[in-house]
Amino acid sequence: MGPLLKGLIKLQSVENRLRVATAKLTRCRRSVIFQENQLRTLQSTLEAKKEEIKLTRVQSDRLEVELKSRDDHIAKYRAALNLAKTNKEYSAILTDLNTNKADNSKLEAEILELMKTTEADSAECAELQGQINAQLEKLDDIRKNAEAQAIELEQDVTRVQLEWNAAADGLSPDVLEVFKRVAETYDGEALAHAEQQDERTGVYSCGGCFMRTPDEVVNQLMTHDDIIRCSNCSRILVLAQNDEIL
Repeated sequence: MGPLLKGLIKLQSVENRLRVATAKLTRCRRSVIFQENQLRTLQSTLEAKKEEIKLTRVQSDRLEVELKSRDDHIAKYRAALNLAKTNKEYSAILTDLNTNKADNSKLEAEILELMKTTEADSAECAELQGQINAQLEKLDDIRKNAEAQAIELEQDVTRVQLEWNAAADGLSPDVLEVFKRVAETYDGEALAHAEQQDERTGVYSCGGCFMRTPDEVVNQLMTHDDIIRCSNCSRILVLAQNDEIL
């Protein structure tokens, strides 16, 4: 195997390590973002519940005003009873009085239910506020730990990136362009081993897509130090050897 393919194998090894280091850094930062989203969800829920309480109180106040107005009417009906001159007039006023009293009872029941709803929502707000306070403390701890961890992980990424740059120095821009393009397609795995499946028949297959590698391609891999790509998945092929680890 010539220097080009050996250089690509070395670059692939560093690429794998760089992707792992970068993924760790991303997860570290994402842990803080996740907790921040949790906090925002709790805060939004609390604000929505407070708005519900506000609307419930507005409705309750409106009913209280209506109830007071009806109480005034009932007082007038009671006064009118004493002034009724005939049984018919007395009976009509009494009917209106009882109707208003029944309506008042319904209003009082509605107001009571609204008060219960407000009380339950207020208790839920208190619980949400407690969760928010706990989440704030948790977020603060996670943020501090993540910041410390991120410094170490950033140093790892920088160190491996320098190794990647050093490994890439020995490769031409065209070769690097092909490597990067294939690596982006397959989450960093730009290279694949052409592996022998049967020693008797000499059949090889691509270790990336597991499709058969044509004999002429295998011959090229054995005799040329060039970029040879799988015709099916387009990964860069190298012959599998015991001392090579991608």
